[in-house]
Amino acid sequence: MSEYLESITALLKRIESEEATALDCASDAVADVICRDALVHVFGCGHSHLAALDAFYRAGGLACVSPVLDEDLMLHDGAAKSSRMEKMPGIAAEVFRRHGVKPGDLFVVISASGKNAAPVEMLRTAKAAGVKTTAIASSAYRPHGGVLLDEADIAIDCKVPHGDAVIEVGEATMGGLSTYASLFILNTVLIDGAKKALARGVTPPVYTSGNVEGGTARNVALEERYFGRIKHL
Repeated sequence: MSEYLESITALLKRIESEEATALDCASDAVADVICRDALVHVFGCGHSHLAALDAFYRAGGLACVSPVLDEDLMLHDGAAKSSRMEKMPGIAAEVFRRHGVKPGDLFVVISASGKNAAPVEMLRTAKAAGVKTTAIASSAYRPHGGVLLDEADIAIDCKVPHGDAVIEVGEATMGGLSTYASLFILNTVLIDGAKKALARGVTPPVYTSGNVEGGTARNVALEERYFGRIKHL
């Protein structure tokens, strides 16, 4: 357990130290979104979509986060199928147009490898629509075709190793890091963006736990604000 824990914490410390400038730029972009009452869209395929779910409609989460989810690119309706479809060209643009993305929004694409068709095309589609983009991917994949970091307006290196897993178990390697890295990066950017918006005089829209006094009423008000704007709300 300690070996895996040390791998996770060392990675997060590297991100905090080495990606400080990129994290700051991304949180500025989030603050801009909050101040103009726009949305932060988050997209990932396979396990990368977990970060979008974690940031969506949860206690302590920004209410202006819109997860860009498509069942064909997620795991619960056929994991092997989703893995193949992530590599198929032509899917991203159709998914994009179903989520009402507008100029003034921020679009975050998460892909550890940064090389497969769906995340790369999604980022390109967002840029072509005049939307600012942020990529969370690993530079370890650049020699293997990873281009996402090079094409985003704001690039954040999640620094996971090629292959993701880090603990050798016989001939196999276990213990992926990309989920921890993407969750840490995304939540750091959203929290810091909320703080910056508040410093500009704009109260960030944040959900409260429905299990604390007054939480449900506050959340209902936020739901009403974003119904019709966030597809999965």
